[in-house]
Order: sequence, then structure tokens, then C-alpha cells
Amino acid sequence: MDGKYMRRALELAQLGEGRVNPNPLVGAVIVKEGRIIGEGYHEFFGGPHAEINAFKSSKESVEGATMYVTLEPCSHYGKTPPCAKAIIEKKIKKVVIGTLDPNPQVSGRGEQLLKSHGIEVVKGVLEKECIEINEIFMKYISSKKPFVIMKTAMTLDGKICTFTGDSKWITNEASRNYVHKIRNRVSAIMVGINTVLKDDPLLTCRLENGVNPTRVIIDSSCKIPMEARILSIADDAGTIMATTSRASKSKIKALEERGIRVIETPEKQGKVDLSFLISELGKSNIDSILLEGGSTLNYSALEAGIVDKVQFFIAPKIIGGENAKTPVGGRGKEYMKDSIDVFDTAVKNFQGDILIEGYVRKKER
Repeated sequence: MDGKYMRRALELAQLGEGRVNPNPLVGAVIVKEGRIIGEGYHEFFGGPHAEINAFKSSKESVEGATMYVTLEPCSHYGKTPPCAKAIIEKKIKKVVIGTLDPNPQVSGRGEQLLKSHGIEVVKGVLEKECIEINEIFMKYISSKKPFVIMKTAMTLDGKICTFTGDSKWITNEASRNYVHKIRNRVSAIMVGINTVLKDDPLLTCRLENGVNPTRVIIDSSCKIPMEARILSIADDAGTIMATTSRASKSKIKALEERGIRVIETPEKQGKVDLSFLISELGKSNIDSILLEGGSTLNYSALEAGIVDKVQFFIAPKIIGGENAKTPVGGRGKEYMKDSIDVFDTAVKNFQGDILIEGYVRKKER
């Protein structure tokens, strides 16, 4: 039965997607005498945690009940009081935890605090699933660097566009809707200047009640046209231009006057230093990035070692062409032994399109 209630807590946790960053997604369920008497999830950054919302939803006493929570209850004062303290005060008898919190301020302390007050604690129920929904938080809380997902779409023969550059649309509507769910989940979306020049995208989330990610444009010399649509969006997410000292000061000033944040990075092989940029974005509470770049930026990001996860959508189409671009360009690897390895792969089907996703194995640099 523990698995049943933890699955419900996981369902609840995911309702907070896009609204709690850089905090974790957390769901909580209170069970008494075989009945769910309270449910809650972390709804927005700075708001009450899942455990507190579960207590608020209960219409009867929770004394002697069991609480199921996807992530270890916090034991420190942050934007809200510690949840472990509230659990003790409410006289919960047993707490079932999906996974421990990697936050150094919490990890293991919440568990020990509960045990020290005579509360039975069980941990590790559906742990893999509880870690997976918080893969973004798990990296960010320990490194202060965003979790980067590289997403690309290609044909069956590995092309991201025709030899003329046409790419609308490679994948079907079901695949594109799923991508917008990812946009809703992450803090930022990143593209290169060539994508902006070619497609003039908005890079917004088109889900109903979805949350727009911060837009990050890699533009080493700041050649973006001032009339680009992405520069005219007025929302809380904002747009960031990542450039180098090669950009004209007058262009930077003009962008800043439009409300665009400009980050000047050192040059690395004549381009924006992506490793430096990632660290700077992390300092701004950007905990996750969806990289929707072209083949050049994709290769640069992989070479810089900033990519944590890849998502390759494959459409059942063949277009051919020696000059049609592939998802990852750049110089490429000289030997197979130098290939970038992807592990823990999974496959999903979107009405004929196939998504293959996995995690990038980091190599010592």
C-alpha cells in the first residue's frame, strides 16, 4: 500500500511544474485508517510546502495518521518554517519518505528530527521515481548550476532540415505539445543567434496556463536585429543576451534600454564561453535550461560539458541530402573512443514520432 499512496504523492508533486523553481517538486498525502484525509503539493516558490498544504486540506484530526511525502521534510527555517516541526506538532505517527533531500541544510536532518520525537520513518519508497521528478533540483541544489536538457528533432535519416533549410515541421503535433510541457517545466530556454535569424521565434510556452521560461540567446557579436520578435515580449520571464567583448557598446545599451539583460562572457574559441555562462545563470536562480539550438550550438554545448540530458525526437520521414544538417554539427569526433556516451536511455512514442532520451555521461575534463 505504501507504493499506492506514494504514487498519488508523485502525481500531486508534478502539479507544481514551472511554478516552484528553484525549489523541488513535492507532494504529500495523509492516510488514516486506510483513508486519504489530506493531500497537498508545493504550489509556488515561496509558498507553503506540500506537507503544510496537506494539513490544511484535512477536515479531521491527523493525529496518529501516516504521511507520505516524496521528499524528506525540511528541518530548517527558510522562506517558510520547517515542515518536520509541523509534523511533530500535529502528532503524525509515521512518515514514509520517497527520497532524502540532497540540500546540505536538510539531508538526513529532517529524518533524524522526526525519529528523535518517536515518529516511525520509512524511506526509499518509489525512490527512483521521486528522484527522477526532481532531477533538476538534485543537480542545482548541490552545484548551483542549471540542469541542461538538449532537445532536437530529426528525420529517420538524421536530418534537422532539408538542404534548403526548411524544417517546419519535422515532428507531429503530439511531439510539439510535449516540448511545450518541457518549456513549462524549466526555468529557461536557450538558442543560438542563427536560430533567431532563421526562424524569428518567440520561445514561449503555448500551454493553457503555462509559464514562459526565460529566453537566453547566444550571440557572440550581438548581431540580433532590434526588430526580432523575441525582443518585444513583455513578461516576467525576460530575455537574456549572452555575448562577448566583440559586441558593440551601443548595441548593448540599446538592448538594455529595451529591458534585455546582457551577460558578457569571456571568449572561448571566438564564441561565448558556455561554461562561464551556465555559472552566471545559476547565480540568477535559473535551475534548468532547455537547449533548443541548432547543430553548431548543440555541439558546442556537448563539448563544453554543460549538457545533462538529451532528448532526440525522430520522425518517420526521410529527406536525404548531403548538405542537409544533422542535430549535432561542429568539428565532430575523430575517433569512436571519443564519442559522447548516453546512458539510462528510454523510448517514448508520440503517435508515430519516437523520442529517445538519456543522460550524458560526463568525462573528466
